Amino acid sequence: MTSPFTAASRPASEGVGPEHPSRSGRKKWLLIQPRSNTCMMVDSRRVSMPLNLVMVATLAGEVFDVDFIDERLGDTIPEDFSRYDVVALTSRTLNATRAYAIADKAKAQGRAVLLGGVHPTMSLDEACRHATSVVYGEIESVWPELSRDILAGRMQPVYRADALRPMNAMARPDFTYVLQSRNSRRYSNRIPVLATKGCPVGCNFCTTPTIYGKNYRYRDIELVLDEIRYHQDRLGRGSLHFSFMDDNISFRPVYFKELLSHMGRLAIRWNANISMNFLHDPEIAELAAWSGCDLMSIGFESLNPETLKSVHKGSNRLEDYSAVVDNLHARGIAIQGYFMFGFDNDSAESFQLTYDFIMENWIDFPVFSLVTPFPGTPYFEEMKPRLRHMDWDKYDTYHYMFEPKGLGSRQFLDHFVKVQKEVYKGRAIARRMKGKRLNWVWLANLQMNRFTRSLKPSIYL
Repeated sequence: MTSPFTAASRPASEGVGPEHPSRSGRKKWLLIQPRSNTCMMVDSRRVSMPLNLVMVATLAGEVFDVDFIDERLGDTIPEDFSRYDVVALTSRTLNATRAYAIADKAKAQGRAVLLGGVHPTMSLDEACRHATSVVYGEIESVWPELSRDILAGRMQPVYRADALRPMNAMARPDFTYVLQSRNSRRYSNRIPVLATKGCPVGCNFCTTPTIYGKNYRYRDIELVLDEIRYHQDRLGRGSLHFSFMDDNISFRPVYFKELLSHMGRLAIRWNANISMNFLHDPEIAELAAWSGCDLMSIGFESLNPETLKSVHKGSNRLEDYSAVVDNLHARGIAIQGYFMFGFDNDSAESFQLTYDFIMENWIDFPVFSLVTPFPGTPYFEEMKPRLRHMDWDKYDTYHYMFEPKGLGSRQFLDHFVKVQKEVYKGRAIARRMKGKRLNWVWLANLQMNRFTRSLKPSIYL
């Protein structure tokens, strides 16, 4: 399938891509999306478009020449960084080791190294050891000072904004920066878009509150709609699929409902992460369906009320779970449900309750993960004495980090493997997906069926 990102390339004279020389008088950036050293999820042969780095490239491209490399696609990191003035990398915890290795190599060659992303923000002191400068939080809010310092050759160790910039100041992302790769067809056909930033819910295992605090910002609705229409014009068709990358797009229901009421006229399809506590409202489900939503990603997390309370997941009310599911399914919206295991309150019964809930409510695409205390979060500090290791490669939510109090490691992992295999057996898929239209969600289930057959407890260690 041709990726909808494929478009006319930026002219060679504009200097995009490693094969082009720098413009005269402009410093040259290499922007890198590192791969992770391990990956436990099923390989769909597609990777998501890195909207965060598209936004960085768009911002930096106003002042510098920018090349982009996405290692996840199979792009190759150069051995020699001498042609670049700045090597900039983003990092999550699961690819921090790889990002640091590249950063150390570039730094050893005398390049200015800029590190940003979730992990450098949450592990600032560690990241500073591998970089010339670390961006704490979002780069947009420190960009005027950072860009001036780069041009003057006096980069500071840390850039941290006193205040976050309004989202209306965000430039429309220029996707041509990341489409120069010969492997760009490996990108997902879902175009990422951003309407809001932040999530004030404050779950203690989540990194978002540290990065954004209790701030919740949003773009003017017309700006979001303009960006959608831009992609429709760019690709010459209206029936595109968009993924909202927001942490919690529905936090302000009035804004969300107004956005949906306009999106319904654009004839698009879309999906998003959404907070549980707004979905018991049938009006939201109706508007979402009318506006083209085909899947909502929901963090159910646990069927245990004590667990939800312990991680400050106050937005989840067990009594609303079935009503939320019914509201979405009644309007033809599929559900990607996230379920976490490994909390101290978990027991053998927890796995059975989760299996029963998924099957009885026909959850379209269940996703299972292991509780992972990420550095910098309150949960990490609480669990630090019990962590088995700090091998960042395994901080991907699919490796066993600590032993829950209710179950020994062997019994726990046996149950974790079993619930996945049972949910993705052929007959279980047929039961959950009965009567639902054939689409990519069906394909994802079939891929998971093949993937889960080979699961063993040992692979999670």
